[in-house]
Amino acid sequence: MSRSTRLTRAGLAVAASALLLSACTGPKASGPDPTGGPVGDVSAGPLRIAVISHGTPGDSFWNVVKNGAEAAGKELGVTVEYNSDGDPAGQAKLVDNAVAQRVGGLVVSMANPDALRESVSRAVRAGIPVVTVNSGEARSAEFGAITHIGQNEAVAGEAAGKRLKTEGKRKLLCVIHEAGNIGLNQRCEGAKQGFGEASNLQVDISNPTDAQARIKGALQSDPAIDAVLTLNSQVAGNTVSAISESGSKAQVSTFDLNADVVAAIKAGQVLFAVDQQQYLQGYLPVSFLKLYRDNANVVGGGRPVLTGPNLVDKSTVDTVGKYAERGTR
Repeated sequence: MSRSTRLTRAGLAVAASALLLSACTGPKASGPDPTGGPVGDVSAGPLRIAVISHGTPGDSFWNVVKNGAEAAGKELGVTVEYNSDGDPAGQAKLVDNAVAQRVGGLVVSMANPDALRESVSRAVRAGIPVVTVNSGEARSAEFGAITHIGQNEAVAGEAAGKRLKTEGKRKLLCVIHEAGNIGLNQRCEGAKQGFGEASNLQVDISNPTDAQARIKGALQSDPAIDAVLTLNSQVAGNTVSAISESGSKAQVSTFDLNADVVAAIKAGQVLFAVDQQQYLQGYLPVSFLKLYRDNANVVGGGRPVLTGPNLVDKSTVDTVGKYAERGTR
């Protein structure tokens, strides 16, 4: 064999090797994981995302989150499976089930981060990208989530407290409806920062009759309370009734918006609502996970993506209210 023939064959072998390598790194190959975790078969085929919240059955707030997630899934061709459990241990089991089923993405609210640590970490180790929403902002990156989407609870609480102070209120009662939910405590602490001294009242959202009775009792025990800040739209309704029954002159403000709160703002029964635009907390993580899987995009630059706070009162309720009626605010 001549020297020129040997060189030609060697060149062909190098070219073939280059073609083979380029085929391995083409569009169908798994790209690098920006979080440093493994990329496995969860990145192949149609995208399936599990959305797992700490919402209680029938909670109107979480129904809007679900609506947002399902709308994004329909628009983007992504299968979205929504489940919830108000018990932290039950929520952790739902996360474990999603990991076992090898979903392509996980969206999870972390009202009780410590209870979810192992389950969320297990998802990350399995190569499943995680986006946290609503609660658990401070622990999101620590657990390996690529992004957190929600409202900074302390900032929102402070905004509510400042608004109540501007309205001339002198004594504030902040009603916490879920024990162990760190986000709710952060809201009340923020309200104290913005308003001044305030007291907290613990009730159980799962027992609305008892919650209303406890709020009524607190108002009757201290007639000086002239402002009540609830942290949930359902509890706002209980508080409006409690004020009526007790003869109190306190005014209600609340976190979260629904059709009932819209009607109460229009009627002058609720002063304002802190709207965290929870539809976005369902819609955005599905779109972010789709972009992450298809284009390795990570949104937020290491900081949370904020969806609130946005205060809705009589001046803006007509515009926002029509969207609350259709289940998107």
